[in-house]
Amino acid sequence: MKRDHPHTPDGRYFAVRGRLWRLSNPKLEPAEREHFVKELMTGRRAVRDAKTAEERQAARAAVDAAKRRLGERGPVWWSDGAPDYNRHMAKNTPYAGWFAALNESDKEG
Repeated sequence: MKRDHPHTPDGRYFAVRGRLWRLSNPKLEPAEREHFVKELMTGRRAVRDAKTAEERQAARAAVDAAKRRLGERGPVWWSDGAPDYNRHMAKNTPYAGWFAALNESDKEG
């Protein structure tokens, strides 16, 4: 499977324009992951199609819930006590060396 964005060596994050984004929990069963991804995409379509503030709020809540189930938000899915660097700039984290070593085209994402 081709990756669109570089993944950190520990598999916790991918990088886009220098920012780290948490990956889904790799321990999810494939069917479970697929279900949560469908929920996420349904929520994203609802955000796009929302006509009122209430609809937008409900749709955003659905997206957030799906991302939490996937492990992309909320408590971290790893158990070694490492802190969460989600949404941090890679250069300001322990991943700085890894990110600096990437090809320039990979850094842009």
